[in-house]
Amino acid sequence: MATFISNSPVDTEAIGRRFAEHIHAGSVLALKGDLGSGKTLFVKGLVAGLGSSVNVTSPTFTILHEYRGGRLPVYHFDFFRVEDRLSVARLGLDDYFYGDGVSVIEWADRFPEFIPEQAQWLLFEIKSEAQRAITTQ
Repeated sequence: MATFISNSPVDTEAIGRRFAEHIHAGSVLALKGDLGSGKTLFVKGLVAGLGSSVNVTSPTFTILHEYRGGRLPVYHFDFFRVEDRLSVARLGLDDYFYGDGVSVIEWADRFPEFIPEQAQWLLFEIKSEAQRAITTQ
């Protein structure tokens, strides 16, 4: 378990960039934390750290964004608005989790039964207006 402290959005993105250095095909990152805790900023840094210059946004309404153009494709899921287990089951997650890229799931704790055992969990916490803590579990 390790904790990274971010004092700004730029710091949060930098933490994501550092994570990209150790990511490989089939990596799954399960993110949990309140709204505004830095999950999407982290993913923005991760995607940039993999060498892609695409614009990263939260897939809250679309459930999934795919980012290509870097060392590995990134499959960015958001379970925030997913209503039930059947909706998650229909996403065909195994194709992504065991495929050629990196899967990142925001709000993964809403449906933890769908997250594979090998996933790395990251907890995002708001410490103050500017400060965030990201803890690997």
